[in-house]
Order: sequence, then C-alpha cells, then structure tokens
Amino acid sequence: MNSIEYFKERFEQWQPDAGHNGFGAIRQEAFNAFSKLGIPTSKNEEWKYTRVAGLFNKDYQFTPDPQPASVTAADVNRLRLPGYEEANELVFVNGFFSFALSVIRSSDLTVLALEEAAKNDFRELVAKQFGDSNKYIKDGIHALNTAFVHGGVFVHIKKDQVLEHPVYVYNITDARSANILAQPRSLIHINENAQVQLVETYITLGANQSFTNQVMEVTVEKDARLEYYKIQNDGDHTNQVSTTHIRQTGKSNVHTVTVSLNGGLVRNNLNLILDAKFCEAHLYGLYFQTGNSHIDNHTIVDNIKPNCLSNELYKGIMSDQSTGVFNGKIFVRPQAQKTNAYQSNKNVLLSDTTSVNAKPQLEIFADDVKCTHGCTVGKLNEEGLFYLQSRGIPEKTARTLLLRAYSADILEHIKPAPIRSYVERLIFERLESDIS
Repeated sequence: MNSIEYFKERFEQWQPDAGHNGFGAIRQEAFNAFSKLGIPTSKNEEWKYTRVAGLFNKDYQFTPDPQPASVTAADVNRLRLPGYEEANELVFVNGFFSFALSVIRSSDLTVLALEEAAKNDFRELVAKQFGDSNKYIKDGIHALNTAFVHGGVFVHIKKDQVLEHPVYVYNITDARSANILAQPRSLIHINENAQVQLVETYITLGANQSFTNQVMEVTVEKDARLEYYKIQNDGDHTNQVSTTHIRQTGKSNVHTVTVSLNGGLVRNNLNLILDAKFCEAHLYGLYFQTGNSHIDNHTIVDNIKPNCLSNELYKGIMSDQSTGVFNGKIFVRPQAQKTNAYQSNKNVLLSDTTSVNAKPQLEIFADDVKCTHGCTVGKLNEEGLFYLQSRGIPEKTARTLLLRAYSADILEHIKPAPIRSYVERLIFERLESDIS
C-alpha cells in the first residue's frame, strides 16, 4: 500500500469527529508533518542503518478508535510480570488504554484518559508537556503517532508521595486474527518530591505481524525520583519503534534500564533532557540479539542547565545474523557549565555474520565540562575462555559464565527484586539455548 495515501484516507475519515476533545489542531499539524516527512529511509541520517519502510507494506489492521475488547482478563493474567500483586497495572490493547483491564492500587496515583486530562484541572500540564518530544525527534513515524493520538493515558503522581506500589505498563497487541498497527500514547507527570518505579513491557498475542509505534513523555519535577525499566522480549514477527522522552524540570534523579532480548526490528528512542541545575541521570542498556533480529538504540542526553551529571552504559551481545545500532548523543549547551557526562557502548559479537554500527557523539558548547565517550566491538575474551576450560569447565558452560558476568553490571541496576530476577532468568534461558 501507499503509506501516505492510506493514512491520509484514514485521517480524513476520522479527524472531523475527533476534533472536539482538544487535540484537533495538534493532530492536523502532526499529520501535515507526516505527509511532508513520510516514512524514514536510509537517506535519513538518523535511520541510516535501520530499514523500516518495508514494514509499512504489510496489510495492517489499523483503526483510530478502540474496538470491542478482544483481550480478556484471563489473557492478561498469563502475561503479568512478577510482583504484579503489589503493582499498579496499566494495560494498553492495540494501542488504546483499557481501564477495564487496568488495576490501580495507589491512592496517590491519578490515572485519566488523556483527552479528559486535557479538559480538566490538568489541562495546563497537558498543554505544556504534550508533544515535547517533537523538539528532538523529527521523523514521519513519530509524527504519525501524534496525528492519530486517541485512547492515550495521563498519569500523575502527587506531590511529596513515594509511590508504595510500582507502575507496570503492559503494551499488548492482539494479532491473533490480523496484522496489527498499534500506537500507544502516554503522558506522565511526577510532581515535586515524589518517587515512582515504572516498568514497561511489550507482548504480542498470535502469530500475525504487529507494529507498535509507541510514545511516552515524562516530566520530573524538583526533588523527584524516577526509576524506569523497559523490557522487550516479544516475538520474531513483531516490530517496534518506542520513544521515551523524559524532561527533568527541577533538580531530580532519573534512573533508566532498557533490556532488549527479542523482536524482529526494535528501535528505541530515549531522550533525557536535564533542564534544571544539579540534575542527575543514569542510562543503562543491555541488548542480546539472535536470529535475524535488529536492534537500534538512539539516546539523547541534553544538558541545558549547569552542574548536571549523566552516566550512560549500553552493552550488546550479538549472535547469528542479528544486527545492531547504537547512536548516543550528548549535548552540552553554552550555559551548562560544570557538566559531567559519560557515555560508553560495548559489544560482543558471537559470530562472523553479525554486526554492530556504533556512533557515540558529543556536541559541547561550554568550556568548563568533563565529558567522555567510547565504544568497543569485539569477540568474547579468548583468554578468559581458555582459563575456564583449563580448569575443566566445558566450553559452553564457560561461554555462558563469561556472558553472564558481562551482563551483570547492567542487570545489577534493576532495583526491583522481582523484575531483576525475572530478567536474569530470561538471560540465563537465552544463554542456555543459544550459546553453542
């Protein structure tokens, strides 16, 4: 299908009826941007190593409005993450937030339909914060999510509250009867001196193709703390473009861990905007790809104000015919003196048919800063492997031990114990089945 013409037809059918909820002008502007930019190709520098255009040739079922529920509570029960008994659970089905399937356990957590929040007491917050990611991500796929924004969710953590229950976000795609295009959208506000743990995961039901084009925008106020964990372990027939955009508007602490273990094509955009003095941000990532999978991690750390600290470490394990991309950018604005920013990307290639394209970048416009970046791509440590084998440890076991140790300094940053144990088990199972 001609992607632009297809979405234009759907947009024109739907937009007149959807304009009453306050997003009409925003949608129209976003769709104009999509029509101009189109689907990214390799000519777009930000998508040079990730071929996404072919994914839009699928015959997707796409609707701008929620359909009758196809996912049941029994389905969700089979998909829940460890520790769900003590968690707030937010469930998206085919890109639309489901109040019926979600569970809110914290009284200090406000969860509203995004359209409702845009009209009530939170309208100023929504007007100010919605679409902030557009300043950093300028491509047609991102614009497409905004053009059809509907059925999204607004989440607010009250001032001075340490949320007792973590927030689990399930992005569920029901592809049991058709190929599905889903576009979840969420806006999260963490008020002053509040704390929250946020865990996000993706699941596709069925064997048909799915494409998830997701955007989450988060604002972190003064003295607040956010721990954000993303777990990607979907099927080979699934594809994702996932954007997480976090702006720190007051002195605050943000801690992120992204674990990508499976999926056909996965593109992660993670933006950290340090927009206040003395902000602190930590970005950790682990990707372990097999088969013909493709992982693309794009990160931005934008130091706008002085005296901020950021630390970034991403590690990759690539085997079979998998391919990877790491593109990390650190910006230091002229007024952001006394910035400390560190970035490192390390990759282990387990076969001669896998590859990684890495591009760490610094753009520094201040003179009193400490910034470093680096990248390594290589094979498993042969000396370590020989040492373990010389002690009578079989080669497969030795390789597993080395790779578990390689992963450990990322996994140790997953602070919720049930989630850390869950991810460690996934890694162990992958190593046991894939390392030969």
